[in-house]
Amino acid sequence: MAAVVEGANGTSATAKFEKILAIAHPLAEEPAEVASNINYHAKYSPHFSPFKFEPEQAYYASAESVRDRLVQQWNETSLQFHKVDPKQTYYLSMEYLQGRALTNAIGNLNIQDAYADALSKLGHDLEEVVEQEKDAALGNGGLGRLASCFLDSMATLNLPAWGYGLRYKYGLFKQLITKEGQKEIAEDWLEKFSPWEVVRHDVVFPVRFFGRVEVSPNGSRKWVEGEVFQALAYDVPIPGYKTRNTISLRLWEAKASSGDFNLFQFNDGQYESAAQLHSQAQQICAVLYPGDATESGKLLRLKQQFFLCSASLQDIIQRFKERKNGKDTWQWSEFPSKVAVQLNDTHPTLAIPELMRLLMDEEGLGWDEAWDVTTRTIAYTNHTVLPEALEKWSQAVMWKLLPRHMEIIDEIDKRFLEMIRATRPDLESKLPNMRILDNNPQKPVVRMANLCVVSAHTVNGVAQLHSDILKAELFADYVSVWPSKLQNKTNGITPRRWLRFCNPELSNIITKWLKSEQWVTNLDLLVGLRQFADNADLQEEWASAKMASKQRLAQYILRVTGVSIDPNSLFDIQVKRIHEYKRQLMNILGAIYRYKKLKEMSPDERKNTTPRTIMIGGKAFATYTNAKRIVKLVNDVGDVVNTDPEVNSYLKVVFVPNYNVSVAELLIPGSELSQHISTAGMEASGTSNMKFSLNGCLIIGTLDGANVEIREEIGEKNFFLFGATADQVPKLRQDRENGLFKPDPRFEEAKQFIRSGAFGSYDYNPLLDSLEGNSGYGRGDYFLVGHDFPSYMDAQESVDAAYKDRKKWLKMSILSTAGSGKFSSDRTISQYAKEIWNIEECRVPSS
Repeated sequence: MAAVVEGANGTSATAKFEKILAIAHPLAEEPAEVASNINYHAKYSPHFSPFKFEPEQAYYASAESVRDRLVQQWNETSLQFHKVDPKQTYYLSMEYLQGRALTNAIGNLNIQDAYADALSKLGHDLEEVVEQEKDAALGNGGLGRLASCFLDSMATLNLPAWGYGLRYKYGLFKQLITKEGQKEIAEDWLEKFSPWEVVRHDVVFPVRFFGRVEVSPNGSRKWVEGEVFQALAYDVPIPGYKTRNTISLRLWEAKASSGDFNLFQFNDGQYESAAQLHSQAQQICAVLYPGDATESGKLLRLKQQFFLCSASLQDIIQRFKERKNGKDTWQWSEFPSKVAVQLNDTHPTLAIPELMRLLMDEEGLGWDEAWDVTTRTIAYTNHTVLPEALEKWSQAVMWKLLPRHMEIIDEIDKRFLEMIRATRPDLESKLPNMRILDNNPQKPVVRMANLCVVSAHTVNGVAQLHSDILKAELFADYVSVWPSKLQNKTNGITPRRWLRFCNPELSNIITKWLKSEQWVTNLDLLVGLRQFADNADLQEEWASAKMASKQRLAQYILRVTGVSIDPNSLFDIQVKRIHEYKRQLMNILGAIYRYKKLKEMSPDERKNTTPRTIMIGGKAFATYTNAKRIVKLVNDVGDVVNTDPEVNSYLKVVFVPNYNVSVAELLIPGSELSQHISTAGMEASGTSNMKFSLNGCLIIGTLDGANVEIREEIGEKNFFLFGATADQVPKLRQDRENGLFKPDPRFEEAKQFIRSGAFGSYDYNPLLDSLEGNSGYGRGDYFLVGHDFPSYMDAQESVDAAYKDRKKWLKMSILSTAGSGKFSSDRTISQYAKEIWNIEECRVPSS
């Protein structure tokens, strides 16, 4: 019996589906042929029982239909790279936050209308089908989303490039909100399967752990014994926008071989022992950032990092050798003229000793030649100045897991010390901090960031302020040795996903007023909107586009939280990883103060206020107690405020659960004010600030990360600025330690209101205590919430006033979009290509 699903016009989807012939049309562009190709996949690439064609089946069949086109372009791209043999970039990242692939693929291929029509013929809405796709759980936050934006730009710019990552089965976690606060459950993105990945059974490399170093009579060294796992490649196609180029994101899965299964033990009833290596292999790619409070947790994280580096480098070297095999003579010194490896943060640092090991132990190079090749190949992006995020690994753990790599790191450290002593004796006193090995007897560690800076040919920060801090503070001594090693590459975002596809109403208005769609690949053209910023017609169209996005968002919020929000209120949104330095706590304290004042007002006074809906979203790490307390507080405040009949027409507070890329695609177009309020000097860049600005949202923020450049580009008058600057922060902390801090009464009032029990009986004292005292671990308000609170509240008053002047607000919104041209990842990647990687376009010719 066929399942009956009502289609777009009331006819059953199954009836419509059965009328369409199932014929393979892999490169179809006409809706009728696309519909036949979708039906072909439903029948001949089956994943479900026959006769079903519900939205889920329609999604998988549509994805496989789109994949036909991608595979064709993929193969053409590989052939072109093979023919031209250009230098290629390999981007190593522990995280990729891809988001849904279907909308992105049909948008980049310019076939979204054909697929909408085809699905309508089959009895389904494209919007409903798209909703069936689960976000790939391969990342956590900005780092992973940046990597995905970069891949989109590499493909769009026709650059010869690859992404490398891990195929996490469960990724980070799915966030549930309960009465107790955040609850983490396993992400289920691979519970069925991903239609976008292609397993490459011929691309398998061995990856070793533990073991020992064997020294041969001639002095050469080899890593032997230990555990060996297999790295199996899964490729995901990354199409460029309106180009034939389609590049690869290669994800590694860890496997044990059949020989590692002990049949004798199994038949003897020792089932766990028999499959021990298989079980350990599954652990490697099970979870992104497993808890590392235990020794086994630390080992697993280190295993993940090395697994990514080793498999990727073996793959890169094999590809290089295959290209060279047809040539009579070639030298390993040519390797850096064909290969650029970019380390996205410190997680892939082990690529440095692993490339050295492969070149010396497997390929027979001497130290000097291997070091020359390695240092000319590898570049490093620093994403943080936070001490806890600059990885330091226990030397004991490293010696245990990677004995050969520790020998190599030890030698790099020794030679670096010799070089500095010989050429820069004035830096002798700085060497304890500059060297790679910290041999503190209490806790000897390997400093991964130092290893990157010593070994890479280029190091870059990700916003001008961040890079300046790296040069002046964190890496200042290295800059004095290598003045040109440190660069800035301000981050960017892809305008395709973050405006063209997620905000179609606004995109169409921009295209209409600029009389061109060229802005989608040349974002600087948005500056042309400035001349129309006062135009009443544009302002009306702009307002209607914003209202459409706000209504869509309000429906989503009602569906997932049960809270009804008013699209006529100011939509104020802060979405990012929950962390004390990002100061969601300041946001919710501001909301609490606002609520208290509303309660104290007369009904007439309330009518003169600006109604506001405050939305906060993001995941707190499972072991980060204070971050989880902040999530709980936001939810507790929302429960009280949203059910208070006196004020809930003027204020709502909503925690948006399980924040991810697809949720962002709804939140960002619907936002009017966005909070980017980190303690100055602590956010390397931020990229959500760029997405909000691009969508005509105004920012309230500190002079931190890319906020500095956004404010310069969109105009100071169009940015709500508050707070201490990065250069003031150290003195303010010192003043606080010396007991010189005088708290603002509003700050004290908000804290006291929480302590009064107004938001329930949960004990928030440990969270509030972090804002108290003058110093000490977990006290002393290290992130300066108390210092910045008064100027934050004043800036919020300016927001309320500006929002009342509709024409002024709409003009500011238009100017925000108009000034966002710089923040395209196309611009960022063009700069990487020219100034770090030295790679050039390798375009697949039009057929």
